[in-house]
Amino acid sequence: MKNLDRSFYFVNISVILIEMKSVGGDCVLKFYCIPTCSTCKAAKKWLTQNQIEFEEINLKTNPPAKEEVMELFKQTDLPMKRFFNTSGMVYREKGLKESFQHLSQEEAAELLSTEGMLVKRPLLVDETAVLVGFKEENYQVLL
Repeated sequence: MKNLDRSFYFVNISVILIEMKSVGGDCVLKFYCIPTCSTCKAAKKWLTQNQIEFEEINLKTNPPAKEEVMELFKQTDLPMKRFFNTSGMVYREKGLKESFQHLSQEEAAELLSTEGMLVKRPLLVDETAVLVGFKEENYQVLL
């Protein structure tokens, strides 16, 4: 992955959480997604076609840990709300539209870590950048 300035962030509509880990000098991506999500499918297809290795993790069954979410908040200048699927049913069922402004970072991280359907997808993360959503031109930074 190219070296990116910490202020270099792309934000779009949807969530795949991809976290870079160093393994023998190579970067291995973790790809959190909802397998049936069309945006996630498009992002996965792009990553595969561009021969970018990743580990796929289902957000529904294995959302990121609270600590990981807190790190994402610290790593970016993005508002917390960008990490939430605000158009999703779970967001509406929990009444978050009305109560979101009163959430602390800890409470928001707890919600995202316990309910994967609240996470906006796809979300792409490395040590220096966070990409929320999928736009092919934004993913070009991976090449």
